[in-house]
Amino acid sequence: MVGARSVGALALLAILLASCAPAQVRLSGTELGGGAAPDFTLSDGLTGETVTFSSLRGNVVAMAFLYTHCPDVCPLTAAQFRAAQTQLGADAARVRFVAVSVDPEGDTPAAVKAFSAAHDLKDNWRYLIGPRAALAAVWSSYGVGAFADQMGGASVSHNDAIYLIDTEGREREIVHSDVALKDFVADVRSLLRAP
Repeated sequence: MVGARSVGALALLAILLASCAPAQVRLSGTELGGGAAPDFTLSDGLTGETVTFSSLRGNVVAMAFLYTHCPDVCPLTAAQFRAAQTQLGADAARVRFVAVSVDPEGDTPAAVKAFSAAHDLKDNWRYLIGPRAALAAVWSSYGVGAFADQMGGASVSHNDAIYLIDTEGREREIVHSDVALKDFVADVRSLLRAP
């Protein structure tokens, strides 16, 4: 027979264990398994610095695949990033917004600077560029297809994916440029608070 004192001790132990367990974060987009985000090294088109993706750990990372001459989803994604920075307020300091080029020929440092300025993206913003082989390896790692216009035009067809990576460098979610700003900001804040 179990005494009242033992039942109380077991209940207290259960409460303590539950409070130590990581909280389940509910996200608005397509949740990913939480595996390690593939690492890579590219150049920042704004600064010329070499950036290794794993060096961004400790921050939540919102990463999209863009090109500077894009007429449709890329400007929407850039606007979403800028609006999120504003909405996040002080929390924006712990978020890194990253674009990976899908147009190695067109995304020159000058084009990257003009695109970033046009969308008022400067703080905690990286636009990563590199040679086609290096970029193609990143596209493959993240399941992104990028195909140049077969008619010789300047457009590039590519996936409209924004990855959210948590502070431990784990893939947590994919959303798209049409995600509601309030949902995007709430997801970023949830990942900032997550253990």
